[in-house]
Amino acid sequence: MFTGIVEEVGTVVSLELLDPDARMVIQAPLVGTQAALGSSIAVAGVCLTVTAADGAGQFSVDLMPETLRRSSLGELGVGDRVNLERALLATGRLDGHIMQGHVDGVGRIISRDPGVRWDEVWIELPQELARYVVEKGSIAVAGVSLTVSGLGDGRFQVSLIPTTLAHTTFTDLKPGDPVNLEVDVLAKYAERLLAEVAR
Repeated sequence: MFTGIVEEVGTVVSLELLDPDARMVIQAPLVGTQAALGSSIAVAGVCLTVTAADGAGQFSVDLMPETLRRSSLGELGVGDRVNLERALLATGRLDGHIMQGHVDGVGRIISRDPGVRWDEVWIELPQELARYVVEKGSIAVAGVSLTVSGLGDGRFQVSLIPTTLAHTTFTDLKPGDPVNLEVDVLAKYAERLLAEVAR
């Protein structure tokens, strides 16, 4: 489980496309030095298992075909930055919202309007995910827990505070860029349960 509170921004050292899967190596001074074989780390919002770690800040992960189909990780290149979060400890604070790192789809940045110290960003999302997104609800974008500040047809808005801009990859993102989306898992469970009751 994750919370969407990014611990560190790492850098892609290599991405080897093996067809149909892939292998990625990431450099991260904090998360990387504490990574161990089998650790779960959310990379740009995708829960991945560490397959190797050098103890000096680099760790490797495998990307299965399902991961490549559902996320934007296959579009990354050497030098690209990724949001990182280690799995939540049972004794930790839930400062963001409950996330699984199971990406539901890929959205695209439509626009970003800078404010005095913040940015307002509109993001396009797949139509099948729109029903799970509500104003003032939570959504994970590129692994960051955000509050939906506006809704439109096939799109939603988030407002990025200075801390988010300073400590995530949102400073890099521009219109047209892909972002991994994970909708609120509680909404999906509620939908499934209500569908069973309605039968």
